[in-house]
Amino acid sequence: MKQVIRKLLLGMVSKMDKPEYNPVERRIQNIKAIWNNDHQDDNGIEKIVRLFLSSSQLFFPGIYIKYLASKKGAEYEDLAVDFYVLLKVSLPLLILMNHWQNNYFILGVMVYVMLETILYIPTLIFASDLFSKPRSYKRSMLLLFFNYLEMVFGFAVLYSYTNNFNKPFTHWFDAIYFSTVTSSTIGYGDFYPIDPFGKFLVSVQSMIVLMFVVLFLNFFSTKIKSKGYFDEDSSK
Repeated sequence: MKQVIRKLLLGMVSKMDKPEYNPVERRIQNIKAIWNNDHQDDNGIEKIVRLFLSSSQLFFPGIYIKYLASKKGAEYEDLAVDFYVLLKVSLPLLILMNHWQNNYFILGVMVYVMLETILYIPTLIFASDLFSKPRSYKRSMLLLFFNYLEMVFGFAVLYSYTNNFNKPFTHWFDAIYFSTVTSSTIGYGDFYPIDPFGKFLVSVQSMIVLMFVVLFLNFFSTKIKSKGYFDEDSSK
C-alpha cells in the first residue's frame, strides 16, 4: 500500500535529476541575472518592475516550503507545492463556511497568501530569467486553475466581510456566486456594489482575472519559446 501511494504521489522518482540550485538559490540567481542584464537589456521602469516582482517571492512562504521539501528531492518539492496550493484554496472556503471573516488574524493570513499568488503570476511571465520550462505543462495548467479558484474564493471572503452591496448575502455561497460571476464577467445584476470600496474590490478582481486569462493562459496554450521561463537552455 505504501508503494502504491508513493507511486501515485511521487511518480517516477528515479527519472528526475537533482537541480543545480535549490529554490532560494535559483531566486537569488534570478534577481542577479535581472540586475546584471544577463538575458535582457532592460532599464528604467521595466527593470525596476522586474526586480520588484522577482524579489517579492522572498517575502512569502511558498519559496521556503519548496526549499525545505527540495532537501528530500525534486519530486518532494513538487508534492509540497501541490499541497500548499490546495491549502491556499481551502483556507477561504473554511473561512466562509465557519464565518471567520471577522477574525482579523485569519483574514490577514488569507490576504497575505493571496498576495503571493497575485504577484507570482506576473513574476513567472515577466521576471523568469534563468528559469527552465516546466516539467509538465499539464501540471502547470492544473495549478493555475487552482490559483484561479483561490482568487475566486478569496475575493468571496472579502465581499462577505465588507458586505457593501445592494442587498446582504443570506448564505455563505452567495459570496462565492458573486465572485464567480464577477470573474467570468457575466454580471447578472442581482448583486452589485454600492460604495467605492466595494467597487474597488470588483475592479481589482477583474484586473486579476484579465491577468490570468489573457496573459498566463495565452503563454501556456501557445508554449512560446522565449528567454526565461520557456527557454530549455536558460538554466545551463
